[in-house]
Amino acid sequence: MSAAPKPTIIRDQVSAEEWQARVDLAAAYRLVALYGWDDLIFTHISSRVPGPEHHFLLNPYGMMFDEVTASSLVKIDLEGNKVVDSPYFINPAGFTIHSAVHAAREDALCVMHLHTDYGIAVSAQKNGLLPLSQQAMFALSSLAYHDYEGLALDGQEKPRLVADFGDKKFMILRNHGLLTVGRNAAEAFLGMFLLERACKIQILAQSGGELSPIPNTILAKVASQMDAVTVGQGAALTWPGLLRKLDRIDPTYRD
Repeated sequence: MSAAPKPTIIRDQVSAEEWQARVDLAAAYRLVALYGWDDLIFTHISSRVPGPEHHFLLNPYGMMFDEVTASSLVKIDLEGNKVVDSPYFINPAGFTIHSAVHAAREDALCVMHLHTDYGIAVSAQKNGLLPLSQQAMFALSSLAYHDYEGLALDGQEKPRLVADFGDKKFMILRNHGLLTVGRNAAEAFLGMFLLERACKIQILAQSGGELSPIPNTILAKVASQMDAVTVGQGAALTWPGLLRKLDRIDPTYRD
């Protein structure tokens, strides 16, 4: 049985800000695996490296999400080219969606794209996400859709995806999966947690009796209530606890 190659520790070679971004992104990969949202080695979470350059961190292609570490993340530019020597490589085609969003949105410092079971199930439904749960309310307050155009290999799809996404925080890629963005890994992860949970609840609710949708008048209030729910801290309120959970299970994501 072959083991994943051991990454070279690069902590002393990068700024403290980049190292923190690496640790948080590696944690996001581990959390996705922990919650069962990964799709073998496919899908990606990307994070912009702090600083003026448009450089990003992405997972080594072929490494399982529960193997990703801070040091193994690959630093690339908007075209997917490595800007720092690394023994690992990325899937350039897998960065198509991420590069489009990063280039268009200065606030999208972390982009999470996943193929979750319930997310794909809802993405295949004509009416998409329905107002059936409190979790759905948060996503519906800032949700976009993008029609399926095949595997994300064609750069010509980028402007259409960006136009569809606009300034939203959540996106359902029809017949494909889910996408969330944030100013950091914590925000992108919390967004995905809420969106995926909303999709799961919808599929479960549809297996029962008659549905009772939430009125639009309530939906209009939700965007302003999210800040109150997290006492003004947003994802920063949940992230430390998630890191403690990872540290109890396997702290090697910090390597």
